[in-house]
Amino acid sequence: MTSEIIINTNPRETRVALLENNTITELYIEYRKYEGINGNVYKGKVLKVLPGMQVAFVDIGLGKAGFLYVSDIDVFDIMDEYEREMRGNNYVLEENETDFRKVGTSRRDNKPYPIEEILQKGQEIIVQVSRNPIGTKGARITSYLTLPGHLLVFMPTIDQVGVSRRIESEAERKRLKKLIQEIKSPGSGYIVRTASEGKTKDEILADMNFLTKLWQNIKQKSEKAAASSLIYRDMDLISRTIRDLYTRDVERIIIDSQEEYERCLDLVNSYFPDLKPRITLYEGKDPIFDAYGLEMEIGRALGRKIWLKSGGYIIIEQTEALVAIDVNTGKYVGKRNPEETSLKTNLEAVKEIVYQLRLRNIGGIIILDFIDMEKTESKEKVFNALDQALKADRSRTNILKISELGVVEMTRKRVRENLCRILCTPCPYCEGRGNIKSSTTLCYEIFREIRRIVDISSSKNKILVNVHPVVADLLFDEESHYLEIIEKELNKKIIIKADYDLHQEQYEINLL
Repeated sequence: MTSEIIINTNPRETRVALLENNTITELYIEYRKYEGINGNVYKGKVLKVLPGMQVAFVDIGLGKAGFLYVSDIDVFDIMDEYEREMRGNNYVLEENETDFRKVGTSRRDNKPYPIEEILQKGQEIIVQVSRNPIGTKGARITSYLTLPGHLLVFMPTIDQVGVSRRIESEAERKRLKKLIQEIKSPGSGYIVRTASEGKTKDEILADMNFLTKLWQNIKQKSEKAAASSLIYRDMDLISRTIRDLYTRDVERIIIDSQEEYERCLDLVNSYFPDLKPRITLYEGKDPIFDAYGLEMEIGRALGRKIWLKSGGYIIIEQTEALVAIDVNTGKYVGKRNPEETSLKTNLEAVKEIVYQLRLRNIGGIIILDFIDMEKTESKEKVFNALDQALKADRSRTNILKISELGVVEMTRKRVRENLCRILCTPCPYCEGRGNIKSSTTLCYEIFREIRRIVDISSSKNKILVNVHPVVADLLFDEESHYLEIIEKELNKKIIIKADYDLHQEQYEINLL
């Protein structure tokens, strides 16, 4: 699969688009005033330990405290040498290039250590941000430090070697794992990244030496640093792009800024000299994202309804807790039987759903509501197509079989804000509900409110109702007869006034 990386940058923002087969599949956006902190290393101070939730809140010098789950605590790095020997050192490394979480930190009896036995209030601890703050939540942090290079991910405190699952050749996996085990220092560990495929011992050793020096600098700085302070800042978006996204499949990296283009050349000269011929300066007249047709795709990714080529469509509904994706046949009615129509629409929807998950960076719990299919064979085809399509996704996913109701439950690793939350804000008009009261509903509310507040015996004989023009039109038209009835009952004149400054759901009733 051929890939290109398109970089649009200016003094205010940087946007990076990953194109696979000329189609945008991933989009990264970083505003200069809101630079991400994912990957940064801090010397933190424990503010609070919550045994009931097995989580600790740690002050790392930001506005919000970071939250540290017990499973993200490197127990054996915190303990002294005697405790390590007494308690044992049991953990398992997940071999996934995009998720460096260690699982199963436990005692010899395989039971996890309670967080209150590991941390105390006021304790200082070295942590790394594993997920940027999302919404109202603070940053997720971990004491398992990982330092990504271009070929390797260095894990200073974990004595294991893993290989990216995206390297499919078993022979190459074995070669790389054996090579790392031969040259690594005792007590440290590495994850071999996809970019290492086919690399020589000298190339891998150079990356290893660079990461080792970086770790030594971090350790020295942490010894002198005060609590709640930054120790190491990860690279900016463009540098991370070259480090993390560049593989042998990437044919070109195109940048529209002369300054950033030269900076990238300096970076690759030092670390990735083979990449230099693939970096290109964009010199076209049109904005680079317009030239590649990306702005239209980004706009499409913000919509709720996505049409399929067959005439069907999917609806994407995002909430705080989960995302629901509904598949519909729409205009597509098929040519033979309903089962074939449902199967074809579902298979087409699978490709679009996976594409939208990656482009929008949707994470967390995801519910896929496919069109009902009767045959088990059809359900298997849809499930296998989904499983296959997700293999190209860099984020870790987990899917369950299609239920009897045609629903698939899945999870996708959430590592940063999704595209909609970066580019959009809740509508102040509907307050994020996605809908407002209809004009008819508002008319009936106004009628009830008039009856509620108007005193028949009052000397005031006029009622002024200020409403939005859309509601005023309905009152003058369809509801005019009922207005006359109310006027006779209350013996008051009702005056309707259209006010463009009012929210459509707002109205004002005054006695004159």
